[in-house]
Amino acid sequence: MRRSKGQILIDILRYINQKGSAKPTHILYAANLSHKLMKDYLGILMEKGFIIQTFSSDKVRYKITKKGIDYIIEYQKIEKLSSAFGLPI
Repeated sequence: MRRSKGQILIDILRYINQKGSAKPTHILYAANLSHKLMKDYLGILMEKGFIIQTFSSDKVRYKITKKGIDYIIEYQKIEKLSSAFGLPI
């Protein structure tokens, strides 16, 4: 079964949140995406204010914002509700 756009976005957010910050390559592997799709999804998350891009020793890293953490919490509520009714998200 293919993942929805929402599922991919939440996978990326959860990974970054778990790690504290993450390099693009690690996000690519963790979310199982092509480079192009990863860039597209990271762009969406940055545009919405869920993550920020930082630079450390000329290396790009992504960090989750409070808004991103809040989104994860709300998404978990939706997953729980959906699961209670036997419906996939």
